[in-house]
Amino acid sequence: MAGNPPKRKVSRSNTRSRRAQWKAEAPALVKTVENGRVVYSRPHQAKVVTDSQGTELFLEYKGRKVADV
Repeated sequence: MAGNPPKRKVSRSNTRSRRAQWKAEAPALVKTVENGRVVYSRPHQAKVVTDSQGTELFLEYKGRKVADV
């Protein structure tokens, strides 16, 4: 059994008021310049390195190869 059972019924108004407090946040983006283009990416996340044709090669983080794609 997960958690405690409810002690009393929660009204629809209270339930909806509580749920209304959950809001989606825009992800934090960092502006970088790659090959003369402005690129927005998430901080602290590996980037996909591509060749000139756009083929994905590997993942890179802080200038180091971290995984193959």
